[in-house]
Amino acid sequence: MLKYVAAIDQGTTSTRCILFDHKGNAVSLAQKEHQQIYPRPGWVEHDPIEIWQSTQDVVQEALHKAGIVAGDIAAVGVTNQRETTIVWDRTTGKPYYNAIVWQDTRTKEICDALAKNGGVDRFRKKVGLPLATYFSGPKIKWILDKIPSVRKAAEDGSAIFGNVDSWLIWWLTGGPQGGSHVTDVTNASRTLLMDLKTLDWDTEILRELGVPLQMLPRIVPSADPKSWGSTKVSGVFKDIIPVSGDLGDQQAALVGQACFSAGEAKNTYGTGCFMLLNTGTEIVASESGLLTTLAYRFGASPAVYALEGSIAITGALVQWLRDNLGVIAKSSDIEDLARSVTDNGGIYFVPAFSGLFAPYWRSDARGVIVGMTRYINKGHLARAALEATAYQTREVLEAMKKDAGVALRSLKVDGGMVVNDLLMQFQSDILNVPVVRPKVAETTALGAAYAAGLSVGFWSNLEDLRLNWQVDKTWEPGMPAEQRDMLYKGWLKAVERTFDWVE
Repeated sequence: MLKYVAAIDQGTTSTRCILFDHKGNAVSLAQKEHQQIYPRPGWVEHDPIEIWQSTQDVVQEALHKAGIVAGDIAAVGVTNQRETTIVWDRTTGKPYYNAIVWQDTRTKEICDALAKNGGVDRFRKKVGLPLATYFSGPKIKWILDKIPSVRKAAEDGSAIFGNVDSWLIWWLTGGPQGGSHVTDVTNASRTLLMDLKTLDWDTEILRELGVPLQMLPRIVPSADPKSWGSTKVSGVFKDIIPVSGDLGDQQAALVGQACFSAGEAKNTYGTGCFMLLNTGTEIVASESGLLTTLAYRFGASPAVYALEGSIAITGALVQWLRDNLGVIAKSSDIEDLARSVTDNGGIYFVPAFSGLFAPYWRSDARGVIVGMTRYINKGHLARAALEATAYQTREVLEAMKKDAGVALRSLKVDGGMVVNDLLMQFQSDILNVPVVRPKVAETTALGAAYAAGLSVGFWSNLEDLRLNWQVDKTWEPGMPAEQRDMLYKGWLKAVERTFDWVE
């Protein structure tokens, strides 16, 4: 029997390849960062060619570290930073422009123009999303409108679009030599272009945005037993391995956390923060600023949906303190610095660097630090930066309670920031629910591995995956209710100060 499933986890700041065994344990991991490109304020780009090269590098490194050959691998799954938009030439593989990252705000004018007729919720009934710079559709329109010759190439079928999953799967399965141009339902649901009910591209919205249908990938299930091709053509794994799993990163974490029942939720703490609540086969429309999105679809089974609260800046705020201000030398230093003080000293840090996502959706907002006095030192700044993540998570959770009528009993957490005990304890305190970290912390990559493995029979069913999930640590709330309410009230007051900054 084949021993492993490989997951390619292409994130906002780095690319990883992780090999998992049948128990869901990570047996080998390789990671490589890629360049963050900031051409103008509010613009964020990546080099797609660099991302593809990094993918090839980490695959080889992961195999080498494990001391195995590609023939030991049953399948390959892909998970990716969602909404990040690439348009490239079908015949050469050359991008027409850098990847426009999900955090990028350059499409504000496009979104505002579309919202003049019907408001920001103009398409929400069909796609579950507001008109916002976050999503892929307006980014595609910007490339078509601004980059010479792209629109003509798109209309004649030579210029094609994909989020990063499509880009990688296309290359993994052959690239210009017949690579599969596909995307799964979860990634398609982040474009602003897919109808949640039909699971197909909406021709009316495509017409409104001026996006040619022929440039879009084929929408497929997240786990596809037919697969979309093998890695033999591209030579990355140097063997014939089916590429059979594809999930957007946050949906992959939901799968990796085994949240397969309606009412189960997880929160991923990475560059941004993303809470997903499984709503089963029911499409729940949000009245509280959340997104209605696809959770996953496995083979021919019915699609499963989710409510999502997306927060733009969480771990990225720690990186900002490190890279822009030099407050810390490495990201892991943030906890010790925050512990050097007993509280936040009365300050709040609202990191609306790219506007505010859920539940506000305010692209006019910008970051603020409020409550400053001469008493404040860098320890208070570090503590306020960590607390900002917990406060934003509570805002999302409050919105989920309103929309779904579900009172969360505990919160499953994952992502890079969950090793921070101070943050996790404060998160439990400010939510007043237990916070639970699983033994396998690499839940995003694990979800992609699960999707690929289910497709080829490496795992038989969802119960197999549930049995793999085990608790590593639980944080219990201990903060008095009066203190919790006072701190949260201060946060909400600080958030109001970010509004209307950009005219």
